[in-house]
Amino acid sequence: MSTTPPVSLVTGANRGIGRETARRLTELGHTVLLCARRPADAERAAVELSPGLPGTLLPRRLDVTDADGVRALARTVEAEFGRLDVLVNNAAVNYDLGERATDVDLDEVGRTLETNLLGAWRTAQALVPLLRRSAHPRVVNVSSESGSLAHMSGGTPAYGVSKAALNALTRKLADELRADRILVNAVCPGWIATDMGGPGGAPVARGAAGIVWAATLPDSGPTGGFFRDGEPLPW
Repeated sequence: MSTTPPVSLVTGANRGIGRETARRLTELGHTVLLCARRPADAERAAVELSPGLPGTLLPRRLDVTDADGVRALARTVEAEFGRLDVLVNNAAVNYDLGERATDVDLDEVGRTLETNLLGAWRTAQALVPLLRRSAHPRVVNVSSESGSLAHMSGGTPAYGVSKAALNALTRKLADELRADRILVNAVCPGWIATDMGGPGGAPVARGAAGIVWAATLPDSGPTGGFFRDGEPLPW
């Protein structure tokens, strides 16, 4: 077992659920790379959260749609730490409430998939070599019940399809990385009162709790699952 603190990377961590997830992992003593598209946003969040936390928050620029930037950050993590213990793919866009699959702008769907699916995919690809060097590697894909085929209905087509695809990616990665002991799970935070979720949802702390649970699973924990509040959801 490593004697150094776990190293975690959280995408889209300057606000909402990502920010609270970064805070909680730092509270557990992790060294957390708090990532945001704009460096100033990452730096501001890290400064605001850092006081009194036992771990370390390090702001990092990361736009998950920028393949070169993703690879550059992976090289930086390798140079600084030599490994990665936890990857939380949280960055997401476009809860397209009011849109319908019958007439939604497919260019907008493409932009949503570029972040919500391909962004998580390229980030995982870049960081899997560093996760393989961890003693207890974990990947958490922040998904949504709107991506559950069992419960899917009309509306929010770009977002819902992107999260269904992210769930499929979770299953693929979990199976392929099982031999490397990398636990890969999808987590639905539920309806949370964030900029994306809007007013009326549960507190951000509740949404982050399930993500942190998946990020800190024991080695005997599940992989390839879809969870909310630590309980399985139907695919």
